[in-house]
Amino acid sequence: MIRRIVAVIVVIVTALLLQSTVFAQLRLLGVRPELLYLVTILVAFLEGPGEGAVIGFVSGFAQDLLLNEPKGILALTLTLLGYTMGMLRQFIVSPSPFLPVILVALGTTGGVLFYVTVSFLLGNFDGSIGFAVRVALLAALYNAILTPIVFPVLRRVFEGSRPTRVVRF
Repeated sequence: MIRRIVAVIVVIVTALLLQSTVFAQLRLLGVRPELLYLVTILVAFLEGPGEGAVIGFVSGFAQDLLLNEPKGILALTLTLLGYTMGMLRQFIVSPSPFLPVILVALGTTGGVLFYVTVSFLLGNFDGSIGFAVRVALLAALYNAILTPIVFPVLRRVFEGSRPTRVVRF
């Protein structure tokens, strides 16, 4: 269990550090990737809705604490996104190698648009709808490009930290 918690903390801190340092400089048409969305969606796909919601909340709250924005909007967004993507897992009968890429693209688009909608309702978003859609689609494209690199790493980390079942007679 401790190995699992350490793995989760390492994944979240690594994604947060990469997003705020390295990928803050590497922009695709003015948009940076949303690594916390990517991690939340992939963990929810691998581990299910409970783990996806927990990872989403912890990573969203961690980024909320670092940014100078209202606290909890990203945590709410990533919690709902992690739970929703985890619930989709039960409806997938024959997984394709392209399935994680498609799920990440759709989940990132929906998550960013939900975040913008909640921010707008709270009076914290001043941009236009066209700008929000453009950012959501470009962030989804960027995350979809990064998925084939991140997915195998996360799968290995979470399979290696899964507790083994001991059977006693």
